[in-house]
Amino acid sequence: MPQLPDDLDAVAVRTWCSLALDALGRERAEIDAINVYPIADGDTGTNLYLTVESAAAAVEAVFAAHETGATAPATADAVRAMAHGALIGARGNSGTILAQLLRGMAGVLADGGDAAHLRLALTSAADAARQAVAHPVEGTVLTVAAEAAEAARGEDPDLRSVVTAAYEGARAALARTPEQLAVLGRAGVVDAGGRGLVAVLGALVETVTGQAPVRGPRTASGSPAKAPVTVDGGSVVGLPVGGTPVEGVAEGGLPASAPVKGPLDCPEDGSAGPVFEVIYLLEARDEQVARLRTRLDALGDSLVVVGGDGLWHVHVHVDDAGAAVEAGVEAGRPYRIRITHFATESGHDVRVQAEPAQRAVVVVVPGDGLAGLCTEAGATTVIARPGEPPASGELVDAIRRAHAREVVLLPNDAALRHTAAAAAEQARTEGVRVALVPTRAAVQGIAALAVHEPDRGFDEDVVAMTAAAGATRYAELAVAERQSWTMAGICQAGDILGLIDGDVAVIGSDVPHTARTVLDRMLAAGGELVTLVLGEDVPDALADALEEHVREGHLAVDTVVYRGGHQRAPLLIGVE
Repeated sequence: MPQLPDDLDAVAVRTWCSLALDALGRERAEIDAINVYPIADGDTGTNLYLTVESAAAAVEAVFAAHETGATAPATADAVRAMAHGALIGARGNSGTILAQLLRGMAGVLADGGDAAHLRLALTSAADAARQAVAHPVEGTVLTVAAEAAEAARGEDPDLRSVVTAAYEGARAALARTPEQLAVLGRAGVVDAGGRGLVAVLGALVETVTGQAPVRGPRTASGSPAKAPVTVDGGSVVGLPVGGTPVEGVAEGGLPASAPVKGPLDCPEDGSAGPVFEVIYLLEARDEQVARLRTRLDALGDSLVVVGGDGLWHVHVHVDDAGAAVEAGVEAGRPYRIRITHFATESGHDVRVQAEPAQRAVVVVVPGDGLAGLCTEAGATTVIARPGEPPASGELVDAIRRAHAREVVLLPNDAALRHTAAAAAEQARTEGVRVALVPTRAAVQGIAALAVHEPDRGFDEDVVAMTAAAGATRYAELAVAERQSWTMAGICQAGDILGLIDGDVAVIGSDVPHTARTVLDRMLAAGGELVTLVLGEDVPDALADALEEHVREGHLAVDTVVYRGGHQRAPLLIGVE
């Protein structure tokens, strides 16, 4: 069991970021579904996930720079990297506010990570976030942050007590948000941004106590948070938010979990509201930013400007997107400019591009060999190198490179499901119809790509690819790094492990024997085609031997062999 931290050092910050990303990945769709304020655009969970993903990546970069050293990075380096990563990767209104919360905490935690510093950090974060919002509204993430800080103030000088008190204070505040903000009360939901902050604080509790807190915010009445659905006559009722939504697309290419647009697409005062969201990073001096705030406040609403030390993140809702960008040009140097139209949720790129293709496939592959194979089949590829899984930004970039109206995304790794879902959601806001086929291994992706037909209907193509992937059992061989318990018994360092559908099923002493045993177990349930993907150091003789083994024991089963190149596993196996 890992040792629990007595204060928030660099390792604890790294763990917190990782757990927060996992938590937001699990709850992303549910948070999106209850997003009704300030705009019911169904993306708060996705925006928070992308923001924390950027923060976590920045912290990982700090640790990577210290890999050759004997000690971990300094706490100050880790928390500042977390804040900077969140700032440059912040998405949407709630993501921008979360970035400022993390920045407020980092300014204090850089000096110490004990209970006293954490109490002060929570207060600093809540104050900084409130100051960053032009017109703070109660019943939002700002209220949840303030109540979390208040709950932690009176605790004993024990880190675990402070963290737990902050989390419980945030949960209680979240449950009261429908009473404080009428639009939430009418929809029967809690604040989406506040729920995301509760998830982040819950990850902090797990970091310092070793135990995940009880999940699931409650409304003031104690019932589960509910998702908005428009019904006849324009009234709104609530439906409980339950398990994980089905991956895929609904009519028109919207994600199956997206809330239906309705009369909640308006500010609290009932007016129509601005039609554009404008976001950009800005290099500018403090006095220039003060003038920028005044000008943008006059142009629209939901203004949040966060940052400092010459780098700022600007978020505003306006009718005149050009004027909002021009204001940034006058203040300094804006870049990473993003403009989204709320009516269509399509991002606008100022560059003139060729007419997009109708449909494309984006596939994550574990090595160069499969990348070439998939490219030949017409897919756009993202290589997941050993120990370096792609971030959602890389997947979004690949979807953009595909330059198509419709995209089928194949993540080919169970660990990428949240990352891929966030990338798909982000691409949808840019006007691309995206279907995520939840492939868990490269061999499932190969099977899906083999039945892809761009000339048939999108839904029909997605169903066929999903069916092909689902009909493919997958396995891989791995080398045990240490002694540990597995589903197949105790393994020793250096043993060859045969994983079938993600679980260790075979423990062997060499690759050929283990591979044969895995194949026999998989083919015992039937099959027509075996796919073998060899790592770069695996000789062709192994493939020949395995082909002969299949031929001798299963006369009606064909075998195909591919070279995967530099991949994590020496051998990947698929059985269809």
